[in-house]
Amino acid sequence: MERKSFGGMPCPIARTLERVGEWWSILILRDALQGLTRFDQFQKSLGIAPNMLTRRLNSLVDAGMLMRRRYNDHPPRDEYVLTDLGRDFRSVAVAMHAWGNKHFTPEGVSVALVDGDSGEEIDLALADSKTGKLLNLDELVFAPGPQATASVRERLQLARERQLAATATPPAAVAVAASADASADVALAAEK
Repeated sequence: MERKSFGGMPCPIARTLERVGEWWSILILRDALQGLTRFDQFQKSLGIAPNMLTRRLNSLVDAGMLMRRRYNDHPPRDEYVLTDLGRDFRSVAVAMHAWGNKHFTPEGVSVALVDGDSGEEIDLALADSKTGKLLNLDELVFAPGPQATASVRERLQLARERQLAATATPPAAVAVAASADASADVALAAEK
């Protein structure tokens, strides 16, 4: 069965999955971000079959996440070094790590995320790099970009309408709240 390609889809998540969506690829990138570069290091860390590791390393090189660098001529041996694109995956890996620690560690955390200077465990949050403002993920919205197709614009508009409908206060609740506020105002006036 041939795998579907996500590379031509206009969604950045789909295009990311096209490059790193296979679980071995993500684990190889995790190890590369932690300083591993050599085939035998990856194989020992992951316990992966050599033929599978070769395929995954080749796909990450083809995707521009890793590059080969010769470290021995006789016999020829290459190491796999992160490119800028691969290093930019760190934010994704850190987010996956934090999410996994939050939801999938019933036995307790085995690998903590800590500040490199203080050693203190951190609670990961998302911030706008331009303003430094901490972001509330529930308030973020996907919006069409300049290259959005009509179908992408329609899908995002429907999603936005569903989001607004889900967060809207039902009219009956507004009436009850207004009535309660009026009663409280009457009670306060009577106390004066």
